[in-house]
Amino acid sequence: MVFCRLSFCATLALLAGLTLGPPARAQNSAQGNPAAWLTRLFQPPAAAPVPGPGAGEAQWSGQSGASGDPRMTAAAIRAAAADFPNCIAGLWPQAERYGISRAAYQHFTAGLVPDLTIMDKLDAQPEFVKAPWDYLDLLVSDDRIAHGRELLAQYAPTFAAVERTYGVDKSIVAAIWGVESNYGTLGGDRPVLRSTATLACVGRRQEFFRGEFLAALEILQRGDIPPDRFVGSWAGAFGPTQFMPTSFLRYAVDFDGNGRRDVVDSVGDVIASTANNLKTDGWIRGQSWGYEVVLPQGFDYLLAGSARQMTVRQWQSLGVRRADGKPLPRPADRAGLLLPAGARGPAFLTLANFRVIMKYNPAEAYALAIGRLADRLRGGAPLIHSWPRDERVLTVDECYELQQLLAQRGFRIGAPDGLIGPQTRLAIRDFQTSIGAIPDGFASSAVLDRLRQR
Repeated sequence: MVFCRLSFCATLALLAGLTLGPPARAQNSAQGNPAAWLTRLFQPPAAAPVPGPGAGEAQWSGQSGASGDPRMTAAAIRAAAADFPNCIAGLWPQAERYGISRAAYQHFTAGLVPDLTIMDKLDAQPEFVKAPWDYLDLLVSDDRIAHGRELLAQYAPTFAAVERTYGVDKSIVAAIWGVESNYGTLGGDRPVLRSTATLACVGRRQEFFRGEFLAALEILQRGDIPPDRFVGSWAGAFGPTQFMPTSFLRYAVDFDGNGRRDVVDSVGDVIASTANNLKTDGWIRGQSWGYEVVLPQGFDYLLAGSARQMTVRQWQSLGVRRADGKPLPRPADRAGLLLPAGARGPAFLTLANFRVIMKYNPAEAYALAIGRLADRLRGGAPLIHSWPRDERVLTVDECYELQQLLAQRGFRIGAPDGLIGPQTRLAIRDFQTSIGAIPDGFASSAVLDRLRQR
């Protein structure tokens, strides 16, 4: 549904090694394909930076992208930018099949020029990553908790009506609002049509973004969002809960009944459209996203991970208990065990609704932030188990090295990319088992140090 919602895009350079899955939102039909990080250093500029169309506007660096994709070389970007008018003209037949009128197409694309500064963001190569505790500190802060509670009170009738209609916990919807755009204060200011047109004609994601560009045209033709309010992130996500154009067409609703689906300025439409998104993706009414839990002594850490799903009753039979001492409800629900910081950090049983949140943005760290912020908005306490804040977080290059060393030892990790995903975590667990360490799958500096030993 959405390729990259603003909050996650804005911190992607810091989070690449944390995400515990794909690091940017690439919903259902269009799964993301993050940079492979095969080029380990930025290349020098091929020529002087290309100026933007307006005085004082930010400029493209003129550098090739870090992914190594041939469409992200400086020369390819410049060539695609020069051919931009022909590319836009060539998309008209597809727009016509989308139901866009010729007059609307000509009107909205007249004078359109590419925003090449997006190329620096599309293929940015992070140097450092953010620890899960730092990420949650940022997104589940006291300010966001307080502001979210204020909005829940201010719009209580709307939240209640949406919850009745769609069956989605109002605190989850408010948490998405808070994480995605800090309650609308970080919504982005780039014209969505220009951003999606740029990405449809320049760079390595053209096929994906052509659909977003055509959807943006349909939104403008329908009049749901006024052109001057149709602004968002560099990847085209817009509104307080950061819809991409295609996901807007799929999920947005006119909850306030004014004849327009306005997920920018109508609070009712924002809340209801976000809830409808989650409901359509399989939200289970009355179920939590998950719980912080305590693991018993001698626990088998090979049971952790999203691939191993057992009933809550089965987890209880293994000695798993809620950290706050309360009973675990709905014993027949299936859950997985999440260890964001390994055996030394907090543990969480994550339920089906956690996986629904991950459809909104397919990263476990993101879903955990949403769940935890929602807990706090409804009056829940801070985490009981402390984070291992003394743990040194690996850089992207160190994660890349760790993957290479695992592969050299015969562990299956796929292609090294500097991102610690499920396959790499399984390989880490296998390596930890082979050396008699706790097999928690955490990419720690200790694991890297052991791998470096010959």
